[in-house]
Formats: sequence, C-alpha cells, structure tokens
Amino acid sequence: MQAILLAGGLGTRLQSVVSDRPKPMALIEDKPFMEYVVHEVSRHGITDIIFAVGYKGSMVEDYFGDGSRFTTAEGQPLAIRYAYEEELLGTAGAIKNAGKLVTEDAFFVLNADTFYQIDYSRLARMQEQQALEMALVLREVPDVSRYGQAILKDGILKSFNEKAKEARPGAINGGVYRMRRELLAEIPEGKVSLENDMIPKWLSEGRRLGGFVNDGYFIDIGVPEDYFRFIEDVKRGIVIW
Repeated sequence: MQAILLAGGLGTRLQSVVSDRPKPMALIEDKPFMEYVVHEVSRHGITDIIFAVGYKGSMVEDYFGDGSRFTTAEGQPLAIRYAYEEELLGTAGAIKNAGKLVTEDAFFVLNADTFYQIDYSRLARMQEQQALEMALVLREVPDVSRYGQAILKDGILKSFNEKAKEARPGAINGGVYRMRRELLAEIPEGKVSLENDMIPKWLSEGRRLGGFVNDGYFIDIGVPEDYFRFIEDVKRGIVIW
C-alpha cells in the first residue's frame, strides 16, 4: 500500500523551540518525529511512502534515503521517494504534486506532523466496501466550536468543516485520508487546500465521501506544549515503539 506524507509546511508556531529543521523532523528521543509516523504506518502494511517536502526537504531525504534501512514488522524494507514543492502548494496542491509518483488506484494521505493510531487496513476495507472516492478518519473532541464539525450518517460524509456557534462535543477531521487516484486530476494547479477547497467542493457535487470516527491516540506537534507532551508520552510508554 502507498501513502503520501505531507511534510512541506514551515512550522512557524514551533520555531521557538525547533528552529533548525522542518517541523516533522523535530527530535523525539534522538529520532525525528516523522520516524514515529513512518514506523506506525509500516506496522499496518504501508510499504511505499512518498514524502511531499518543501522547507529544508533535503534534511528529510538525507535522513530517510530510499527507505531501505527501515522495515515493516515482517522485515520488509520500505520504499521512500520525494516530491519537492518549489513554493507552498497547500494540502491539495501538495497531494497533486506528489501524486505523479502514485502508482496504485488508491492511496493514503496523512500529515507528517501528526501521530494518529488507527487501523489503516480498516480504512482501505471501508473504501472498497462502500465504493468511496475518498475515505477519511474523524476524531471526537469535547468542543467542535474550536474547529469545524464533520458529520457522518451510516458511514457517509454529510457535512465537513461546519462551524458551530456554541460549544458542544462532536467529530472533526482527523487528517488521515484514502483517496482514489482519479481525484488527483480534479485538483487545480497551484496552491489549493484539501480541507477548505476540495472536500467541500466534492461534497457539494454529491461525490461518495465517507469514513469512521476513531478513538486512538492523537497528537499534533504544531505548538511547543504538544511537542513536549509527545516527548513525555514516549518516555512514559504511552506511545509504544
């Protein structure tokens, strides 16, 4: 299975504590954060990874190389390739740029600066069983007014990034997707957001988008307090290598 890891952001909110490297390469116990992400996805059968890189992307390539020194739980070596952005393209633009290296009919997309424990094979099965053009993972939060709410009905996405005026629990985007390769052709050239542009557009067109809510461990190291929390969670064994 193939996956695109989005690793091209500048990570400005984390630069006060991590200023010498891209945010996904922030060190956690002498390993870059992104190695924890790669290790996690490789446990679930993903063996072909495309890094969508920009800012200091060569640091990512210098560390991970062609992937051959990293293996799955069964000992199979990974294959890693790189799609460089000359300018910031947004999430959908980065996916389109990296998509030229995609060879399978469907592929995963995830953010390289978030760690989310999910069953990736479950997402693949759901996409196949429900004939979804895109399957995505949501997560429950106590207050959706801080984000944009996503609503599923019988596994089909009915609304996305819907603003809530009052505080209430609900589901929001978890940032893990499985997409049909045909969708790449529908993403315009240039800077385009998957969350703000393409998913709302596809929903309005009645495309088959769906997914499930997952309750696994989740963290985004975009701000210093969460970066330090992940370090502590690794030390305490909450995040298991």
